[in-house]
Amino acid sequence: MGRTTSKTPLPESHPYGPAVGALVNAFAKLPGIGRKSAERMAEYVLSCGNDEAFALADAIRNVKTSVKRCRECFNLTQGDLCSICSDPRRNAEVVCVVEQPKDVTSLESTGAFQGVYHVLGGHLAPLDGIGPDDLTLSQLVRRVTTKGVRELVMATNPTLEGDGTALYITNLLGNHPVKITRLARGIASGSVLEFANKEMLADALRGRQEF
Repeated sequence: MGRTTSKTPLPESHPYGPAVGALVNAFAKLPGIGRKSAERMAEYVLSCGNDEAFALADAIRNVKTSVKRCRECFNLTQGDLCSICSDPRRNAEVVCVVEQPKDVTSLESTGAFQGVYHVLGGHLAPLDGIGPDDLTLSQLVRRVTTKGVRELVMATNPTLEGDGTALYITNLLGNHPVKITRLARGIASGSVLEFANKEMLADALRGRQEF
């Protein structure tokens, strides 16, 4: 599982009392939510009806108790298998390797991939103490060696850590007869060369195809 950096704890004092202060602090811990936004969210909870507020609390409780990792690909699901792994129309011989469940959502929104996925739960980051045992790498190797996987599509993020993780997997499976590819990179359709940075241009040149 990937690690997140927690925000600096906020003081729990609030003019309305410690209960509201605790609620504001809880909202402020959410990604992209600052103190002002947290205050507005708390104000909304206070002003809405009891049914709506309790429904929100029940939804949070329900998702935390019922959602788990798919036993095959480690995506989020409410059953033993996620909807993708249990879909007989998907090509189980082609596995797209991603870092987080949100990456599956992004790729699925394109409608362009008909294979299945494997969620690593993060990327290798030795300086942050995240090594191979912290990811689902052994489970990935087991899938490749026992499930008849023909192709792995590396869809880790195009960062130093993401590329390092993809290279580690490639070396890990070097003795296995599986084709390893990666997502195409470079110039996006409709863009202009003038505004592309050098990394994008370099990836476009290295990944050039026949016209």
